[in-house]
Amino acid sequence: MTAHVLSINVATPVVVDWADPVGTTAIMKKPVTGPVRVAELGLEGDQVADTKYHGGIYQAVYAFAREDLDLWAERLGRPIDNGQFGENLTTSGIDVNEALIGERWRIGSAVVEVVEVRIPCNVFKHWMGLSGFDANAWVKRFAAEGRPGPYLRVVEPGHLIAGDAITVVHRPAHDVTVSLMFRAFTTERSLLPRLLDVGDALPPKPRAAAEKAAAKLGSAAS
Repeated sequence: MTAHVLSINVATPVVVDWADPVGTTAIMKKPVTGPVRVAELGLEGDQVADTKYHGGIYQAVYAFAREDLDLWAERLGRPIDNGQFGENLTTSGIDVNEALIGERWRIGSAVVEVVEVRIPCNVFKHWMGLSGFDANAWVKRFAAEGRPGPYLRVVEPGHLIAGDAITVVHRPAHDVTVSLMFRAFTTERSLLPRLLDVGDALPPKPRAAAEKAAAKLGSAAS
């Protein structure tokens, strides 16, 4: 199957009493029809609620695979709609977790770059529970799976529409995947220094964490 965007999903912040610490959330993404413009800070019609921990140029767009939603649907015992995990792009036909950090995709008239990973939080857990799913230990279960989906940086703004092909136009010469970066920040912290193999495509926050871990490892060895 050709890699493509199955659904484009957006939301604007709403006030809720379960979204600590800001009291608002935009996790309730819903599919939209027609072309959607994507620019440096994300999709038109989509906004970030907690700007301290989300959003910005390195988290402009969040992608999650339909294949992984189906896996969770099987485990949770009920269907999962596109956008339920808060993703902007529900993809099909591409393993987004085996994408390399710094990999670039052309989608529609835009080019995006895989740069960071989604770290699950309690807002995600509460949303799953309120949606009728078993949210017991959800953050831990999601982390253990190691398939978080990537955040994308917009390299070339443009327009997207559901059905657009996803074409890999650049694949870096390292082996740091989305899954590896996620494990480095969650279940296998010893992997953090390996993120430096990404080179210039590594965003500032992951770079700082990787450099700190590498320095600590160097001090311990000396």
